[in-house]
Amino acid sequence: MSKTLVIDPVTRIEGHGKVTLQLDDNNQVTDARLQVIEFRGFERFIQGHPYWEAPMLLQRICGICFVSHHLCGAKVLDDMIGVGLKDGITMLPTPEKVRRLGHYAQQLQSHVTAYFYLIAPEMVFGIEAAPEKRNILGLAEANPELVKRVIELRKWGQELIVAVLGKRMHGISSIPGGVNNNLSIEQRDRFLNGDDDLLSIDQVIDYAQDALNLFYEYHEEHRDEIDNFGITKSLDMCLVDDNGDVDYYHGKMRVVDENKQVVLEIDYHDYLDYFAEATESWSYMKFPYLKSLGREAGAVRVGPLARLNVTRRYNTPMAQEALERFHDYTNGKSNNMTLHTNWARAIEILHSAELIKDLLNDPDLQGESLTITPEKGAWTGEGVGVVEAPRGTLLHHYRADEAGNMTFANLVVSTTQNNTAINRTVKAVAEEWISGNTEITEGMMNALEVGIRAYDPCLSCATHAMGEMPLHITLLDAEGRLLDEKYR
Repeated sequence: MSKTLVIDPVTRIEGHGKVTLQLDDNNQVTDARLQVIEFRGFERFIQGHPYWEAPMLLQRICGICFVSHHLCGAKVLDDMIGVGLKDGITMLPTPEKVRRLGHYAQQLQSHVTAYFYLIAPEMVFGIEAAPEKRNILGLAEANPELVKRVIELRKWGQELIVAVLGKRMHGISSIPGGVNNNLSIEQRDRFLNGDDDLLSIDQVIDYAQDALNLFYEYHEEHRDEIDNFGITKSLDMCLVDDNGDVDYYHGKMRVVDENKQVVLEIDYHDYLDYFAEATESWSYMKFPYLKSLGREAGAVRVGPLARLNVTRRYNTPMAQEALERFHDYTNGKSNNMTLHTNWARAIEILHSAELIKDLLNDPDLQGESLTITPEKGAWTGEGVGVVEAPRGTLLHHYRADEAGNMTFANLVVSTTQNNTAINRTVKAVAEEWISGNTEITEGMMNALEVGIRAYDPCLSCATHAMGEMPLHITLLDAEGRLLDEKYR
């Protein structure tokens, strides 16, 4: 008799989802799905609000990657008032660098949170360790000095976010055409040199290198397990600069295949001309894909692993050395090893720290020209913004009427982009860990969650879809009997 196994909820992720496995009479996995059962309608909530409120309101989708949503929305506003990059206008140096500084600060603290709080427990204790042990509290008991450093790293990143965006969460600094503040010399010196309550930037870089060394040690001891876990082939996508290397704040969208050959490179304003989104009745999360290649071949992966697959060179020395080691491991081919996403994430922690140090030493941060004033009649009422959020490529698209009130919003977030890749990983891990076993252990089921957590998915960000979504409502009585059901 066929069986159904369910993990509900998936733990140590942002948002609510469950995994459903179907097994045949021989306990072979026939289907595996990550079902996103949470729905939030931010794209509808924003309609009717003044356009300038959009970055402030829509960033409340998430309490983790809110800076990415804030800055992505700010780039849309630049377009809408006619001073955006689509109009051929270069952002003034100070506001662009202030925005970038906040963006890198968020990537640092977000990656540190995911890497240590959500992922490292399995790195330290193993996938099949007892649940009460494989968590941040178990990690603190086993290695208190490591966790102390993690807390200090997160605090440093959060303090920098406060300095740049004005608040610890859901910032207020970006305005149409620029920002409302620069970084003072006193603030700059605090983050460069540290104080009694805060690390210096050089200590941050040292701690970031420690995070990378943790992966190296883990990999050395468990090479076969890590390399062969949930291998998932996909196209890789990220924003790139003029050299074809990742740019976290701006650039063209580049998609490469497993041989790192460019499949597509476009202005991100043209995204919807090239991508479509499929839906399924069993999930509120959509499935984007390249129209030209179809749903299966055209699915893309985004985030740390994708960015390192696309990128050839970094502009900071320590991260560049780590990137070369990463590329050498697969002889220049794309890396499809799911758990190597954690390797990529650790490299990006280091890269973010080095980028922050460079910016803190840039006198443009103290510049006083903070906004571009649009010319009369420059209003377009429509814009697109894209940034590389910690989890991957994030897109916002807005329209507003002549009165400046929002009429439309569409958000295509990183986790949505990764939806197909995540589901493929779930199935690959299920086939490896579950198929053929007559006794299913808790550790086996946790392996599925480990595969999902490698993507650090944010289901809350990914489930505020536009338009008509599949919906199944059931009405049960007190005895659990079905009284009625409706489908949309």
